[in-house]
Amino acid sequence: MTALLVANDGGHLMQLKTLARRLPLHDTFHWVTVPTPQSLSLLEGEDVTWVKPGPTRDVRAAVHNALLASPLFKRRKVSAVVSTGSSLAVSVLPQARLHGAPAYYIESATRTDGPSLSGRLLSRVPGVELYTQNSSWASRRWKYAGSVFDGWQVRPVEQARKVSKVVVSLGTSRTYGFRRLLEHLAPMLQEAGAEVLWQTGTTDTSGLPVVDPRPAVPAAELGAAMREADLVVAHAGTGVALEALQAGKLPILVPRRAEFAEHIDDHQEQIAGMLRSRGLAVVREADALGHDDFLAAASSAVDLRGDAQPLAL
Repeated sequence: MTALLVANDGGHLMQLKTLARRLPLHDTFHWVTVPTPQSLSLLEGEDVTWVKPGPTRDVRAAVHNALLASPLFKRRKVSAVVSTGSSLAVSVLPQARLHGAPAYYIESATRTDGPSLSGRLLSRVPGVELYTQNSSWASRRWKYAGSVFDGWQVRPVEQARKVSKVVVSLGTSRTYGFRRLLEHLAPMLQEAGAEVLWQTGTTDTSGLPVVDPRPAVPAAELGAAMREADLVVAHAGTGVALEALQAGKLPILVPRRAEFAEHIDDHQEQIAGMLRSRGLAVVREADALGHDDFLAAASSAVDLRGDAQPLAL
């Protein structure tokens, strides 16, 4: 029997990959996601069906991906389908119910006050089990099963005197840039003389000569760079936050803002606030970052305790 693990690339996939070890499933896993340098690296050696990018509210892409995933239910004995979103969940989970397979939708940890559009759509599909990673809005319909951020703890390390190696990651969004952060951050890191890996996504870096942009970095390379770095600075995305924690770093997270056309809404403020409340991030606005923040984050390390409970699906 095969359990399908379905997620859009980026933070959705990173959450599902992290949660996979806590799923109460004992079948073979088959992944369904979008090919990017990150996902190709993250799922190296795994059994994967690659589908097309599914931008938010792109109905044509959602239908196309439903057609790409449909043969899986004919070729395999599917025991269950689990998804952390977003549009791919809408493409695949209803098909699971049509074929009589259990379907589990785990809302992204970024959603701290209610479900996403994908979650609201799937709540109308009979038989889809719905889960939140934030207990504050759990209900009879939306059950709390645990969070991808369970089990992490912060400890102090030797007080940092200088930040020499830095990873700056702005995610892999195909739509939204985050130049406002780079304009403030680049001169500070240049002044500090830091060696920087700039993972910039679609952000326009023209006129910023100290920035050597890389739109996407394979997951293995990015993780290795984070482990070697003194500091990780990133947009407040779930995926990059998890990558930093797994590398043992307390990240500085900077929320993108819809008012500056940096994202579709301000949900990054929610995820940043949640991680700050757990003590798992230093959170600052783009124009408020200071050298003291660098040293504070670099003087902390993060460990996974290993006692996170299996998800209560």
